[in-house]
Amino acid sequence: MSTKASVRRPFLATRMMASSLQYVGEVSSLFAQTLRALFRTEDPFPHMVSIGINTMPIALLTIAFSGMVLALYTARQMQEYGLGSFVGGLVAVTMTREMAPVLAAVVLAARAGSAIAAELGTMKVTEQIDALRSMATSPLRYLVVPRFIACVSMLPLLALFGMVVGTFGGYIVATTVGIANAAYLDSVRQFVTMGDVVNGMIKTVVFGAIIAMVACHQGLNTSGGASGVGAATTRSVVLCIIFVYAADFVIVRLFVAGPA
Repeated sequence: MSTKASVRRPFLATRMMASSLQYVGEVSSLFAQTLRALFRTEDPFPHMVSIGINTMPIALLTIAFSGMVLALYTARQMQEYGLGSFVGGLVAVTMTREMAPVLAAVVLAARAGSAIAAELGTMKVTEQIDALRSMATSPLRYLVVPRFIACVSMLPLLALFGMVVGTFGGYIVATTVGIANAAYLDSVRQFVTMGDVVNGMIKTVVFGAIIAMVACHQGLNTSGGASGVGAATTRSVVLCIIFVYAADFVIVRLFVAGPA
């Protein structure tokens, strides 16, 4: 029995690796096709509204409360060591570099990514995508590219507003636990640079591309009726969040933290 199990483990590992590589290849191929069709697409503005503007209240609320919690923890701890004047800079730098871009991407993946996968998945199982092909209409240009443009263009905007809202949320909490208004704001001005903001915005472009490609790929490859649409939607959200955090680590390691 132990011999069979020892033989099966490498086989299963090989199959998982092959499936992972195949998936990455399929998403990469879809991304390449999307880039080629980028300037021959339908109007992306309606998708920019549904993906970006309609997601903004949820994203900003999430980021604001995250900034409040961060300020609450750091203010109390740093006051014990006489470092209360650094709370504003800590909250603002954390927001601009990490929390606002990543949390905005997670909210976008949960709300818009799931909607994209469900919408395209429903069109796939009801053969509407096949109908588009029969009318000589490219599903890529008609369905994928506008959503890609919307995700890539609107996520930086969400993150930018999130940086401001998260820092302001931290300001509200910090000033209620003993941090002076001027000390908080001076710390923000001292420690936050334009490079921090630019780094955060660059991340969101990558995150937006990931969310759009993963969600569209899941939707276009849906099968199995209504249950298949539900499964594709769930996979889309899970994979988007995993890939966003993985991409965040890679970006920080390569371009911010630098090589070892």
